[in-house]
Amino acid sequence: MTLFKNPEFEFSALLALGASGQRSGEVGEVLTAVNAINKAGLSAQTYVETFRKLGDRLMKAPEGGKSDRETRRFRALRAAQYYAQALFFVLGSDDPGNEEELYKSGRGAWDTFCGLCDPAPVTASVPYGKTPLPVWFFRPDESGRRRPTVILTNGSDGQNVDMWTYGVAAALDRDWNALVYDGPGQGQLIFVDRVVFTPRWENVVTPLVDWLVARSDVTADRIALTGLSMAGDLAPRAAAFERRLAALVAMPGCLDPWLGFPAEIRKILTPNKQETNDVWNKEVVPHLSPAEAATLKKRFEPFSVPAMLAAREGKVFTDFYTPAKLIQSMAVTDVVGHIKTPTLVLDYEFEQFYPGQARQMFDRLTAPKEYVKLTAATGAQLHCSPMAPQQHCEVVFDWLRETLSGG
Repeated sequence: MTLFKNPEFEFSALLALGASGQRSGEVGEVLTAVNAINKAGLSAQTYVETFRKLGDRLMKAPEGGKSDRETRRFRALRAAQYYAQALFFVLGSDDPGNEEELYKSGRGAWDTFCGLCDPAPVTASVPYGKTPLPVWFFRPDESGRRRPTVILTNGSDGQNVDMWTYGVAAALDRDWNALVYDGPGQGQLIFVDRVVFTPRWENVVTPLVDWLVARSDVTADRIALTGLSMAGDLAPRAAAFERRLAALVAMPGCLDPWLGFPAEIRKILTPNKQETNDVWNKEVVPHLSPAEAATLKKRFEPFSVPAMLAAREGKVFTDFYTPAKLIQSMAVTDVVGHIKTPTLVLDYEFEQFYPGQARQMFDRLTAPKEYVKLTAATGAQLHCSPMAPQQHCEVVFDWLRETLSGG
C-alpha cells in the first residue's frame, strides 16, 4: 500500500490508517485526508493543515443533530490521532512555533475522550524528580477487583492515543487494567514542562510500580511492562533494575537508539564538543535540505530543549554534541543480561529504524524469553506493524496471559 511516495509521511499515515481497527482512526477520514494532501502537493505544510483541520472538525458536534456520549468520545479519540499526525510534522511547516499549541489540542482531545469513558480513567501525578509524571489508569469497571495490570510505555515521538491503539483497548477487552503515562522526553514533559529523556528509565518506572502496588485493584505480582518503538530500549532498561515486574515486552527490541540515526549523522560525533559542533554547524547544516533539517529537528528535540526551542523558531540547533551524547548514553547493551523478568521480544520484517537489534537483544537475554517476528505475509511488516495493531496486540496479550498465569 502506498499513500505517499515519501517514506516518512507514508509511515505516519499508515499508523493513522491502521489505528482504525482500535477506533482511534477512521479509514475513510484518513484516506480522504491523504487524497487532499496529494492533490494539494505533499509537504509538511499541507499535511499539518489537513490533519489539524480534521481534528478541529471532529472536536465540534457533527452535522445533522446532537451527538451522544459514545459519538463524542470516539470523535475525540480520532481527533487526538489527527492532531498527533499534524504535530509530528509541524516543525517542518510554515508555523513551527505552533508546536506546543498543537500538542495541547491533541492533549485536550485525549482528555475529552478519557472523561467520556465509563469508567473514566483515574488520573494522577506520580512523583518524579521536580516534574511529576501524568498518568491515566484505565479499569474495566469500578468494582475494585484486583486485576493484572500492564504499564504501557511510549517511544520518542508517540502520543497517548498510540497507547490506546497498542494496548489500552486490548487490556480492557481482556479484563485487565492499563496504565498510560508521559515520561521525560514524552508528551507533556517535553512539549510543556521541557524535560528531556533520561537513560535511567528505572527511575521513571519504579515510582509507577510504587503507585500501582499501593492500589487495592491491582494484583501486585501480575504487573507487566511494555515498550513501543524506542521504548523497546527504555522498558528493558527499567526491567533490568525494577524486579517487581512480572513480564516485559519490547516492541521491537532496541539495544542502542543511536544506531537508529543515519551513519552519516553518527559520524559527526567525536569526543571533542567544539570539534563536533564546528563540523555540524559549518559542514553539515548549510547543506541540509529543508526536509532533512525538519527530520533532524524532530528526532533531536526530545533530547535537547535548546534544539526544540530553536526548531520552534525555524532554526536548526547549533549544539549537536550534547543531545547526541545523551542519545548515545541510552544504549542498554550492557544491562540486558541483568534482566530476570520473562521477556517477549518483537521484531518486524522490513524494520526501518533498528534492523537486527531485536534479534541481538533476544540473544543477549538470560531470562525466560521468546522472540516473534511479525511479517508482510499478514500485513504486519514495518516498525511497530502500523497496518496491523490488532495482530500486534493479539501476539502481545496472548503471551502476557500465558506468562502471567504461569504457562
